[in-house]
Amino acid sequence: MNTNRLSKTIAAALNAQMTKEAHASQIYLSYAAWADKRGFSGIANFLFRHAQEERNHMMKILEYILKRGAEVEVTAIPAPSESPVSINNCFEKVFEHEVDNTNAVYKLVKMSHAEEDWATWNFMQWFVQEQVEEETLAMNLLDKMKIAGGEQMSSDALYSFDKDMEETQDEVIPAQKVTAENP
Repeated sequence: MNTNRLSKTIAAALNAQMTKEAHASQIYLSYAAWADKRGFSGIANFLFRHAQEERNHMMKILEYILKRGAEVEVTAIPAPSESPVSINNCFEKVFEHEVDNTNAVYKLVKMSHAEEDWATWNFMQWFVQEQVEEETLAMNLLDKMKIAGGEQMSSDALYSFDKDMEETQDEVIPAQKVTAENP
């Protein structure tokens, strides 16, 4: 008896997104190692945590594919692109990567809607919300760096930023949970 509840196109797209999440983990891991090598342990810690978060996203998708009775296809992960040239460039690359991932999530949502695969559409809503949070976090960090001088940040500003990153929360409050008392 065939218990697969995913179309071939949705299963292929979910497997591709699973690989994309694994690739994202490798990117964050690469940037974390780059930052740590340059003495930015706070930034490295933040990026290492995000590498693990991306791996968790990969596992969410893997589990969903299995629970829908489809085949998981584990494929090779592309190598991360070249290392950043500065801390500012590192977070610009993080933001660009998150926007790219958001676009991939949106394509999967659109595909599941077109196929009337409501279970997948519903499952993907968590990723839609997660990408809003990821992009917002990256934008907030870029704003902080811009205020501190961007590419021209002083050594003192870099030191402070690195220390702040060790304590930076990995999540932002979603717009749906914001209130007048808790903006």
